[in-house]
Amino acid sequence: MASSVNNFCTICHDDGISNRAVTWCTECEILFCEYCAKHHSKSRLYENHETMPSEDYHKLPSFIQEISSQCRDHKKKFERYCSVHASLCCVQCIADEHQKCQDIKPLSDILKQVKSSASVQLFEKDLKDVKENLDTTIKYMKTRISTIYKQKTKAVEEVRYMRKSINDYLNKLEQDILNDLESKHSKLKLDMATLVQQMEQRAGQINQMQSQFTIMMQCATELQMYIGLREIEKTTSQTAKYIEDLERGDNFIEKNLKVNISSALQSLLRDVKSFGDVDINTTSSTLEIKAGRKYQAQKLISKVPGIEEIKPSLLTRLTIPENARSLHIFACLILSDGKLAILDHQKNQLLLFSNDGIFIRIVVTFTHKPEDVCFVRHSTVAVTLETVNQTRLVNIEKNKIIRTIKLSNVCSGVVSDGEILVISSIIRPSTRVNLINMSQTILEGMEKVCHISLFKGNLYGTIMSEDIVCCHDSTGEPLWTFNHQDIDTPLAITLDKHGFVYVASYGNNSVVVVSPDGKTCKTILSEDDGITLPVALDINKKTGMMIVSGGKWATSETNCVYKI
Repeated sequence: MASSVNNFCTICHDDGISNRAVTWCTECEILFCEYCAKHHSKSRLYENHETMPSEDYHKLPSFIQEISSQCRDHKKKFERYCSVHASLCCVQCIADEHQKCQDIKPLSDILKQVKSSASVQLFEKDLKDVKENLDTTIKYMKTRISTIYKQKTKAVEEVRYMRKSINDYLNKLEQDILNDLESKHSKLKLDMATLVQQMEQRAGQINQMQSQFTIMMQCATELQMYIGLREIEKTTSQTAKYIEDLERGDNFIEKNLKVNISSALQSLLRDVKSFGDVDINTTSSTLEIKAGRKYQAQKLISKVPGIEEIKPSLLTRLTIPENARSLHIFACLILSDGKLAILDHQKNQLLLFSNDGIFIRIVVTFTHKPEDVCFVRHSTVAVTLETVNQTRLVNIEKNKIIRTIKLSNVCSGVVSDGEILVISSIIRPSTRVNLINMSQTILEGMEKVCHISLFKGNLYGTIMSEDIVCCHDSTGEPLWTFNHQDIDTPLAITLDKHGFVYVASYGNNSVVVVSPDGKTCKTILSEDDGITLPVALDINKKTGMMIVSGGKWATSETNCVYKI
C-alpha cells in the first residue's frame, strides 16, 4: 500500500524525484510514472499484475484506497478467507490463529465475479433505500419544523386573542362601574346641593331679621315692636322646626361613596398563577420509510395483536365504602396518575379511588344528575349533567367546579383530547366545543349517540336503542357502523392504544371488543368473569389498564380493574 495518496510516482518519490504518476498497480499497491510503469510491465515477475490509470485510482473513496491486499501483521499477501471469523488470512494467519477453523476457503473463490454477484445489486439497493429514507426523513422533519412553527403562531394568536378578550371585557366592566360611580355621585351631590340651597334661603331670611332687629329696637313704636316680635317668633319657630325635620329625616346621615371590587376579579390576582400551560402532545408518526433488508423480516410480523390475542387478566377490585353500598355508577375513569374516578348517579357525586381501588374521598357533589365523565388534562375532568344541558369542568386536586359549559342539547357522553370536548346527545346531534375560545360546532352526522370515545381524530360511539357501534371522522361524517348479536344495549365505549374498540354490552352482561376496521368482534368478559350489568368502562392507553363498572347497587365484585 502506498505511504500516501498523491500524484507522484512512489518509486521516484522514494529517490527524491517528483515524477507524475500515471498508473496504479493493484497488487504492488504503488503508483508508477510512465518510465517505471514500462519496466514494471516488462518484468516477468509482475507481468500478470493488474493496473489502472492513476486518475481512476484517485477517484476511489479514501476508505477503499486504504484497503490492502497484504496482511499488516505478517506483511504477506492474503490468500484465504475464514468464514468462521469473517476475516482475510495470509498463510501465517492460518498457522497462528485459524488452525482449528473448519471453513477456510481460497480467497480467489470468494472474490470470483464479486462485481457481478447478486450481493452487489442488493447493497446498491440498500444504499439507494437508505438515501431515500434519509431524504424522506429530512423532508419529514422540515415539514414538522414548519408545522410546529405554525402551531406556535396559532398558539400566540390564541394567547393574544384571549388577552384582548380579557382586556376588552375588563375595560367594559371598568367603564360600567365608573359610569355607576359617576351616576351615584351625581345624585348624591345634587340632593345635597339642593338641600344646601334651601337652607341658604332660610339662612338669608334669618340674617335679614337679625340686621333689622336693632333698627326695630331704636325706631319702632311699642305697637310695631309687639307685632314685629310676633313675626320674628313665627319665623324663628318655622326655621327651627325645619331644622328639626331635616335632622329627624336622613338628610344629615353621612352617605359615603365606596367601591367594592368583585371577589372574582380579586381572585384573579390570588388564584390565577399562570396564563395557561404549554403541552407537547405526542402522536404516532406519519413518517413511512423503507425497511432495510435485515429488518424486513421483523417488520413483516405485525406488532399489533390480533383480536383473538386480547385476554384481560384481573388485577384488583374497588373497595366500596360501607356507607356507599347504594352506588349507582354511570361512568368510570382511569386518571393519568393511575387513580380511579367513579361517577355516582344516585348521590350526584364524583368519587376518587387509589390505584389499588381504595376509596379516597368525594371530589364534588352536583346539584343535578351526572351522566358521564372524561379526562381533559392535568387535574381537570369534564362531567355531563344531562337534564340541565350542561357540562362541568372539575379540578380534582382542588375539589371544585371551575367552569360550566351550557349547550342547547341534552348532554350525555363526553370525551376530550385536551383541546376540544365532544359531547354526545342521546336524541340530538353531538357537539364539539373548542376549549380555547369555547366556540361550539354541531356534528350533524352524529345523532342518537349515547356514549362516545376519541382515537387519532376519529370519534367512536354507541347507539343504545339500535345495538350499534359506530365510527365517525372529526367532522361527524360516518366511517363505519357495526351490529352483532353479541352486542346488546351497548353503553360505555373506549379504545386501547392499537385502536381496538371496547364496549360495555349491558343487555347480555359482557364486554365486547370490536376490531379497528369495525368488521369483527369478540366477547372478552362475560357473566362467567363476574360481569353484571356493565354500564361503564375506561382504558388507560399508556398502562393498558381497564376498569369495568357495574351499574346499580355497585359492589366490589362488579367494579374491577384488568390488564389488557
